[in-house]
Amino acid sequence: MSDPARATLERLLRKGERARLRGDSRAASLPMTTPASAADYLALETLDARERFHAAVALAERAGAVHVERDRHQGDGQRLLRIRVAHLDVLAAYLGIVLLDARTAAAETILQPWQARFPVLDAVLQAWRGGRKVRAQGPEAASDLADAARAVAALQDAPGGERILRRESVRLFGDSKRLERLTPWLELLATGETAASGLAREDVWSAIGLRREPQPLLLAGSGHVDLDGSVLPLVRPYLGLPMDTLRSLATEARYLLTIENLASFHDAASDPAARHGLLLYTGGMPSPTWRRACARIIAGLPATATLYHWGDIDEGGFRIAAVLADLARGAGRALQPWRMSMASLQQTVDEVPLHQPTPSALAAMQRWAQRAGWDDVVEDLARRPMQLEQERLEIVLPMVDEPDAAKLSTRSSSD
Repeated sequence: MSDPARATLERLLRKGERARLRGDSRAASLPMTTPASAADYLALETLDARERFHAAVALAERAGAVHVERDRHQGDGQRLLRIRVAHLDVLAAYLGIVLLDARTAAAETILQPWQARFPVLDAVLQAWRGGRKVRAQGPEAASDLADAARAVAALQDAPGGERILRRESVRLFGDSKRLERLTPWLELLATGETAASGLAREDVWSAIGLRREPQPLLLAGSGHVDLDGSVLPLVRPYLGLPMDTLRSLATEARYLLTIENLASFHDAASDPAARHGLLLYTGGMPSPTWRRACARIIAGLPATATLYHWGDIDEGGFRIAAVLADLARGAGRALQPWRMSMASLQQTVDEVPLHQPTPSALAAMQRWAQRAGWDDVVEDLARRPMQLEQERLEIVLPMVDEPDAAKLSTRSSSD
């Protein structure tokens, strides 16, 4: 088949497929007398080229794929006036193209074993049936998505601690980099959302229990920890613990402050005021093993201790906050924001560069802040939208020398 003829028939096929998706029962057609729909045909300059085009269309007509209207009153009677789909599936087979509904049906067969476990797959398949892509991919990505589901399920079912990314990739797929290539699908399954979450790759892996290398639980403050029967004192500036060995914590700390970013944690742990509370590095998005360890830490806090979280003021930061707020609620506690809105930064806002979020990013930030239970932050973001990396702020810790632990030291403003 000549290239111009194939391009024209493929254009007709796509038009027919779009009509099928709309539920339009009329046969799709292309007028062959206007440049908008017949540019390839009208651009033919030689008799030989036109004859090859006519022959290719005639073969498709003979196969039952198309109906052809010709100008029988001029020239040799072969000039094309209109090509109409006779049978869309026959035309697709003639061109060697698999139609969307067939590709989606194949994708559904591949994903069916995982649909009950991961309800977001229903939304993915619905989008594909409507001709929309998810994460820039269509139904042809079903095998990758199924592999991602297999990996997430394996991690959810595995007892014990975190898994090393490339070692787990080899164990599951015999390919050390397969999981990294599947990251967009891992993110979709971890978040339950078809749209991108704004999480960094490392946070996606952490959310399902994967790390590039083993990570300790970094804890600063005063108290004692029980590590599988061995009781150790917390030391300054901080102590690194194997996450899955922490059994309990004994402390008189007045607050627990979880901190998203490592640089901020290190600086805060070196602050003299850190001895009055507990500081806990989340490692970005908390992993399942980290969350179990954190639940044990919360259980060891005095009943009067306040729980705070300090992270980036962006979509990923508030998503992490929502995860931690849910963890706190599970322990019968409430999580408070620490320096995560404009109202809490009034003394330093003129000293740091702020970024204006896009409308979609702002909506996502507010949605996750709402899920964290931070209505005041949601309202403040609506009044004064902003994005700010945690590392750009100076270290300010809650003061504890007054009964109200939510007050700040003379260097700070209330959150």
